[in-house]
Amino acid sequence: MAVAARENRGWPGWRIFLLILAATVCARTSGMAFNRIVDRKFDAANPRTAARHLPAGTISLSSALVLCVLSGFGLLTASYFINPVCFYLSPIALFIVFFYSLTKRFTDFTHIYLGVALALAPLGAWLAVNGSLAFSPFLLALAVVSWLVGFDIIYAIQDYEFDRRHGLHSLVVRWGVKNALKFAFLCHIAMWTLLALFGLISRFRVAYSVGLFIILGSLILEHWLAHKRNLKWINTAFFRLNALISLIFFIVTVTEVAFPAFKLIR
Repeated sequence: MAVAARENRGWPGWRIFLLILAATVCARTSGMAFNRIVDRKFDAANPRTAARHLPAGTISLSSALVLCVLSGFGLLTASYFINPVCFYLSPIALFIVFFYSLTKRFTDFTHIYLGVALALAPLGAWLAVNGSLAFSPFLLALAVVSWLVGFDIIYAIQDYEFDRRHGLHSLVVRWGVKNALKFAFLCHIAMWTLLALFGLISRFRVAYSVGLFIILGSLILEHWLAHKRNLKWINTAFFRLNALISLIFFIVTVTEVAFPAFKLIR
């Protein structure tokens, strides 16, 4: 959104900003609700997820269905008020977000499907601001796919034995933990390279370069922790380090767009 609106120093106006925010929240809420609904039996059988709302009985199935439907409708409504292109594509986006939750039942490449679902976010934000796409958001979308595949493989290590016993698919089940972690590292190297290309095409300089250095260090630390195969360290690698990566990327990108005078090299 910020890069697409760089002519106005990264700010598309309150109307578009709030609509993008509403669409994002609704899409994620609807997708997560659908995931919990269709996976409720697996979640109940898995000790790691048995305490989630549906298997624990904290909320009812009907409540989850209502939340899923209303959130999906919220995405369609927000997209309608953004522009016609976003509105026409929003049902496809919603289908992709929902479809991911079913992939673990028939394909080992479920991580890639989830990556594609998340990669719709930068494409959608660019469309919301400009009404058309360019090369830059596709680079960012590919970076999101690579990033997601890498850290979702790390996350899937926790359920390796459970997934094997219950016939659920993942690259961890297919290749084993050691080989899957090697592939995850390659995905994160690809992600970092794509982010570097994104910055180069966007003509970013000092702040972005510093951010890339921090992100690379975070990725290396994430994989070092993941190799310990300890639940505590996996959660640290998955949640905290990826939160740091996304926050750093956000800060340096907005800095480059909003404060072009900050660049020391013209």
